[in-house]
Amino acid sequence: MPRAVALVMILLAMAAWSAQARAADDRRLLDHCKALVAQAQPQASTASEGGEIRRCQQIIREWTLRDSRMSVDEKGRPLR
Repeated sequence: MPRAVALVMILLAMAAWSAQARAADDRRLLDHCKALVAQAQPQASTASEGGEIRRCQQIIREWTLRDSRMSVDEKGRPLR
């Protein structure tokens, strides 16, 4: 029984650690998308570029909505 509890604790710790890593990756994706949209031409030259730009615009919108509902910034400081 104690081994099962230890295994569960280890798995929970790994899940929490991977969630933090995913959040960092998400922030890098947001930064990439902001840069891509900022330098994008009004008319994307290829369909794949246009699709990526639209996807990035959606990611930026989702982050904007998420950030507007948060009461702290990414470092844990109060926004208001």
